[in-house]
Amino acid sequence: LCEILDSSRIIMSAVKEVMDLGDSDNMKDICKAMSSGSLRGARGNSGVILSQLIRGFGKVARGEAELDVPILANAFDRAAETAYKAVMKPKEGTILTVARAASNKSRQLADEGVTDLETYFSQIVEAAREALASTPDLLPVLKQAGVVDSGGQGLLCVLSGAYDAYMGKEIDYAALFGQEEAAAEEEAEEEVPAYI
Repeated sequence: LCEILDSSRIIMSAVKEVMDLGDSDNMKDICKAMSSGSLRGARGNSGVILSQLIRGFGKVARGEAELDVPILANAFDRAAETAYKAVMKPKEGTILTVARAASNKSRQLADEGVTDLETYFSQIVEAAREALASTPDLLPVLKQAGVVDSGGQGLLCVLSGAYDAYMGKEIDYAALFGQEEAAAEEEAEEEVPAYI
């Protein structure tokens, strides 16, 4: 859960930087803001790795007016490469494994001539999900604990969120956090006294 929240903090920091650009639709400015915002929001190893994934992705995307499958495949490749290079001793069974699986699937789809972005994104998310499920087989400490890598889970959340945004999916926060938790948060907000 902490890595998922960390991933959310990183993305929110990146989005804030982009929003600070105002109405700019300049890809170079957007990629630079995403990169700097994600690094500022990063905490812990996986957080820094996620910021490096965003940085690497932006190095390719920043020179483009529109993103299609071949460009996205190059961006995914560069993202994984940048993240692996940022780690002194890369270890499989981590967020890096999930990033590499997404990159490999992206490249495969581009090489196969896939052009439909819905198909493209859904298959990348599925490849990341499968890679995440395999992390305990690659890292014994995860297997002993009976868990998957939390940084990889955070990356899967980011990729799933990007896919959902592309599809125009609206987020039901009550379902996301649970009906009771959402109701409790609303009540708590109402009970907070206002001070001038």
